[in-house]
Amino acid sequence: MVRIVAFRLVAAVITLLVASVVVYGAIYVAPGSPLSFLIGGHGATRQVIRQIEAEYHLNDSFPVAYVRWLGNGVHGNFGTSLVQHQSVSSLIEPRLTTTLFLVAYAALLIFVFGIGSGLLAALRPRRVGGAVVLVTTVAMAIPPFVWAVLLTTVFAVDLAWFPAIGNGSGFAGGLYHMTLPAVALAMVWLAYLSRITRAAVDDELGKEYVETARARGIPERYVFRKHVLRNAWIPISTVAGITVAGLIAGDAVIEVAFGLNGIGAYLVQSIEAKDFPVVQAIMMLLVGIFVVVNTLVDVGYAVADPRVRTSERR
Repeated sequence: MVRIVAFRLVAAVITLLVASVVVYGAIYVAPGSPLSFLIGGHGATRQVIRQIEAEYHLNDSFPVAYVRWLGNGVHGNFGTSLVQHQSVSSLIEPRLTTTLFLVAYAALLIFVFGIGSGLLAALRPRRVGGAVVLVTTVAMAIPPFVWAVLLTTVFAVDLAWFPAIGNGSGFAGGLYHMTLPAVALAMVWLAYLSRITRAAVDDELGKEYVETARARGIPERYVFRKHVLRNAWIPISTVAGITVAGLIAGDAVIEVAFGLNGIGAYLVQSIEAKDFPVVQAIMMLLVGIFVVVNTLVDVGYAVADPRVRTSERR
C-alpha cells in the first residue's frame, strides 16, 4: 500500500512539474516577444519596460527564469498583476472561496441525486428505469451554458424564485444565490454519474454470487447492502472523484454566465486583459487541484479494490 501511495505521489509531482513548464513557457511560445506579449500591444515608457524586464527576468535564460518563478510560486508568490498592480495571490484568494463553494454545492447535488437516481433506476427498472434513462440522456446532451440560460429564464426571470447574478452574502445568502449556478454546473455530470451507477448496480445484480445468495434465502436487502452496493461502489466512487475534477475545470463558463466573482470568471477576464501573471497563477492552481483530486481518487481506488494493489506489486 505504501508503494502505491508513493508511486501516485511521484506521478502527481511529475505532472505538476510538466504542467508548470507548459504554463510558464506559454509566454515564450506566444506570437512576438515575451515583452510585447506582457505589454499587451500598448505603448509603454522605457521605465515600465525596464520594470517588466526586471520583474520577469526577461534577460535571463528560460531555465533560470523558470526555476526562479517556480520557486516563488511554491511559496505563494506569483508576482504582481499587470492590470491591478497588486499581488496576484491577494487577488486570487478572495475569489477562490466563491469557486470552492460553487464546486462543493454542485458536487453535493451530483452525489445525492446522481447516485440516488441511478440506484433507483437499477432497483426499479420497470417503473423508474426508463424515465431515468430518458432524463439523463437529455441532461447529458445539453451543455452547461445552455442549462445556465434555461435555468435563468425559467427560475430567475419568469418565476423569480432565485437571483440571476451575484454571489450573495453570508452562508444562507451564498446558498440562495449559488443554487442556479450549482444546478447548471451539475446537470451533465449528475446525469453521467446516474448512468454509471445504474450500469454498475445492474452488472452486479446479474452476477452468479447474487443468484447464489438469493437461492440460499439471504434477504434481498442484506444482499444488496453487503454485496451488490459494496462491489458497485468502486466504479461509482471513481467516477465521482473524477467528476469533482471536471467541475473545477469547467466552472468558468458558469461563473461568467451568473456574474460570480470566482477564479474561473477572473481567469477569463485576465486572459482578455492579457494579465499574464494572474493567468499563470490561476492555471497552476486549477491544475494543482485537478492533480490532487485525481491522486486521491487513485489512492482511494487502490484502498477499496485489493485487485489494484495486487497488480501494482507485479
